[in-house]
Amino acid sequence: MAGPLQGMKVVEMVGLGPAPFCAMMLADMGAEVIRIDRPGRSGGIMPDEVRFDVTARGRRSVAVDLKRPGGTDAVLRLIDRADVLIEGFRPGVMERLGLGPDACRARNPALVYGRMTGWGQHGPLAQAAGHDINYIAITGALHAIGHADAPPVVPLNYIGDFGGGAMMLAFGVVCAVLERQRSGQGQVVDAAMTDGAALLSAMMYGFHAAGSWSNRRADNLLDGGAHYYGTYACADGKYVAIGALEPQFYRRLLELCGIDDPAFARQDDKSSWPALRQRLAKVFRTRTRDEWCAAMEGSDACFAPVLDWDEAPAHAHNRARQTFIDIDGVVQPAPAPRFSRSVADLPRAPAQVGADGAAVLREWGFSAEEVEGLMQGGVLGRGQSSRN
Repeated sequence: MAGPLQGMKVVEMVGLGPAPFCAMMLADMGAEVIRIDRPGRSGGIMPDEVRFDVTARGRRSVAVDLKRPGGTDAVLRLIDRADVLIEGFRPGVMERLGLGPDACRARNPALVYGRMTGWGQHGPLAQAAGHDINYIAITGALHAIGHADAPPVVPLNYIGDFGGGAMMLAFGVVCAVLERQRSGQGQVVDAAMTDGAALLSAMMYGFHAAGSWSNRRADNLLDGGAHYYGTYACADGKYVAIGALEPQFYRRLLELCGIDDPAFARQDDKSSWPALRQRLAKVFRTRTRDEWCAAMEGSDACFAPVLDWDEAPAHAHNRARQTFIDIDGVVQPAPAPRFSRSVADLPRAPAQVGADGAAVLREWGFSAEEVEGLMQGGVLGRGQSSRN
């Protein structure tokens, strides 16, 4: 595939959540990613029909039964030819499979070995089960999101799994590949969602240290405390988002709302924020969301409608930029970011489990006889139309 990572060869050990998202990002940018699936595996929380598993797009699938003799060796031979390996198991699992960093890098010293976990490879919680919500809870991020008089709001699994996890691992992998150009050596990338979620909070920790960000929810500049940065209900029950931080944008917001009241001049007087929010809320309830769009969208009031999953792909700006694409009847986000020259191809649809095993093994150095032997021995699975 074309793209800035064209020529990079990646082996991905199948998993859920952040590791597949990282592999998707690399594949979106042109890397050749081979997904090592488990024959007949259940999809867990993922849809049974493969085409709906968007984060599995863009790579081919090889189904290998690691419990059968020859399974681990077959994967090691693929890793021998890889630039990068990605895995997302608990610490120690890959070692028990005979696929840990020492075993892999003894054979391929230039290998970049990417490890994705929630708690990291070491620490008191390293072996504990967890999910996104748990990982962001100990970083301060979860505590900071939500209303003042209610429990913290769960921000989907963006902060831990995808932002603090997958994207950090993708960044780490590419950094290690670049460093290898100087040293000639691979290394292990330990990407923990706790570390990544904490890093995403860097600005807030700086503000907190300076005394300008409190531990109270909805009491700060960017957490819904300020009346000029938040969401408001409209007459039709739909919502708009306002982010008029700078004074000139704030003035434009007031102009377009028809507000000429000296009380609103105290933009950064925190004591006035609750009362001004209530008054601004009454203004937004006087029109429908579409009426507010007609009055404000595209202005310097820092305005946008709050769109749902069905509305967002149809928005004119998203259509103009082709922010969403359709692959095999599934509307999904397009690869990002954009490049001026090394433009990536559109991703291919997610592969059926094991659909590409024989072809991939032959391309990666296995003889036809070896492939047939692995298939006859039950090591190499055959393609399946679903994960069940």
